[in-house]
This record gives sequence, structure tokens and C-alpha cells, in this order.
Amino acid sequence: MAQLLADRSADALTIGHMARQLGHSHGAVRNAALTLVRRGEADQGGSGQPEFRANAKTAAAAQTAVISPPGTHSPRVQAATARTTIPAAASTPQQGGPIRRAGGQLYHPRELADLPDVEALNRLRDADVPVLLYGPPGTGKTSLVEAAFPDLLTVAGDGDTTVGDLVGEYTQADSGGYVFQYGPLVTAMTEGRALLIDDATLISPKVLAALYPAMDGRRQIQVKAHKGETIKAEPGFYVVAGHNPGVHGAVLTEALSSRFSVQIQIGTDYDLALALRIDARVVRVARHLARQVELGELGWAPQLRELLSYQKTEAVLGTKAALANLVGIAPLEDRDAVAAAVTKAAGVKEVAPLTLGKQLPASAVRQPPGSTGSAQRGRSR
Repeated sequence: MAQLLADRSADALTIGHMARQLGHSHGAVRNAALTLVRRGEADQGGSGQPEFRANAKTAAAAQTAVISPPGTHSPRVQAATARTTIPAAASTPQQGGPIRRAGGQLYHPRELADLPDVEALNRLRDADVPVLLYGPPGTGKTSLVEAAFPDLLTVAGDGDTTVGDLVGEYTQADSGGYVFQYGPLVTAMTEGRALLIDDATLISPKVLAALYPAMDGRRQIQVKAHKGETIKAEPGFYVVAGHNPGVHGAVLTEALSSRFSVQIQIGTDYDLALALRIDARVVRVARHLARQVELGELGWAPQLRELLSYQKTEAVLGTKAALANLVGIAPLEDRDAVAAAVTKAAGVKEVAPLTLGKQLPASAVRQPPGSTGSAQRGRSR
């Protein structure tokens, strides 16, 4: 890896490009590249897809590295064999600490099959085993995938998603003519990247059918809208999907479910919420409401996303406003139960949704920096 970057010092290389050049699995290349960056022996950039460059220390790092020449082995076959013959418990987990996602946010790995979840997902990717993540919104499904796969492309699914949104469609060029713009599925296939189909069960089954040939043994699709062109998947191409069972209109069809050999339930880690120093009273409320949801007594409970939002709101507006907002974001049919739980845990008389009150006098309104009050403007006329 270091030698490749040193030889191409003027270029910014993607994970997919380096995997093809070195003949190693996508996951192995990703881990090696991030290791070089952590050691200060390479630089990482790119606003979306990560890119890696050599720096002043890369050439020296290459002198101690063992480089397997391209074509030495078949990366996908060997990766699958290695994963199925070595027990997970016997290997050393990778990515145990917080991971910085592309947007800068930190992701804290959770345990999955005695491994950090990001490591487990990378092993499944190496073995070409598609994964479906399911659970309530706000539990960290998308965050997990973003942390595991820095080269990720995402399709945000809904009822209006079309085949063109996946595969591509003709768009008007500046010259007035029409050109075919490839979609994220084709891009992920040709560049050997990971593809997240978020809220997959909101997408029409007829639309999702365009994805299936890329996921089975064929690993190719036909772009009927573009002269029947055949697109073949490069090594590293991988599909993972997200599913929110409680969302209105979400339907997990047998055809979709059968394409994902591994299906992982994602819930909120309340111990992690406490470790992140979120108000213990609010975490206790969330746990209590989650148990009621499990019993079928409620339809909603705060997940990690709402708990993190509570923490930020509290820091800006104070505890009273943050508690009121927590009640206000609950669905109307569950709001009374949430308010009762918050009131009991917080030890206050009553908590109502965050609401605007009476208009304040002008003297109480703080003007933004650099602005002048209306009274001053009136006197200056």
C-alpha cells in the first residue's frame, strides 16, 4: 500500500482503485490505508469518497512493508475462505475505538457476534454476504454503515424512488442535447464501492428488482435505458440495506428478504448514551418507554438520535426547554405517556411541549451583533 502511494505520489487514489492495483480485498486495503493515515504515513482527503495521497513519510514506510504483486491471489475467493475457516473469536478485532465518519461525526462501535460491529460488517463484505439492518429510526443504522465503509454511496429510498434513481437516466446537457447520467448503483458496481439502500422497504418491489441481478451470482445488470448496456460489478462492490419496520408503508417482501443472508436488529445502546454523558434521568425515561414499546403499550420511545438531540438542546436552551422538546417530538398518540414519564423522572410538576409564549417587550429582546434597534433607527431619521 505504502509503495503504491509513494509510486503515485502526485495522485489521490481511492480505495477501489488501490484494491484493483494491489489485488487485495477492499476491506484489507481500507484498513491498511487508514492505518497509514493514523500513523501519519499517508494523507486522507476527499469530500465524499475518501482519497489517499503520499506524504513525506510514505516512502520510508514502504521500505518496511511487504508488498504482494498484483495477481498473486484472487482477493474475493481467499477472503471468503479465510472468514469461514477461522473462528471469529480467534481473530483480533479491529476498529474497537470511536471512528470518525465522512461528515466528521464520531461513531462508537457496538458488539456484534463478539466483534466490533464495523469489523463484523467488513468481514461480511469480504465474504460477499449482503446485510439488512432493521430497527426503529434513530438507532444508528446509517451511522454504522458510514463508519464501516468510508467509500459508501447511499440511496435514500421512498415511495417515489424509480429505477432511474438507481441505475441512471438521461438528463439535459448545457448544449441542449441529452446525456445519460449513471446512477449510484452503476457507480458502486464499476468502482467497487459499497452501496447503502436506506429505507429499502419503502421502495417499490418492481424498482428493487433492478438491483437483484447485481447481488446474485451474475453480479451484473443490464441498463435497458442506455442501449441495453451490460454493467459488471468490480471486486469490492457490496450492498447493504436499512429497514424501519415501524414506519408507515414499509413492506419487507420475501424477494427482498431472501437477498440478504444476514439480518441484524439495531436498537439503542442506552449504556452508550450514559457513557456519552446524556442526562441519566432522560436515559432512564427512554429505557422505560422502550420496555412499553416492546410490550405493545406504546408506539414510540426516544432512540439514541433523540437522546443526542436532547443533550444539544439542553446545552443551548437549558433543561426545562430540552425536556419540553422531548415531549413535543413524541407522536401525538404517545405524548401523554411520554410527558408522564418525563415528569416523574425529572421531579417536576408538569412538562408540556415546547411552545411559544407571549410577546416580549422590546427591552428584553437581545439584538444580533451589529444590528440597531427600531427606536434608534426612528431617532436617526
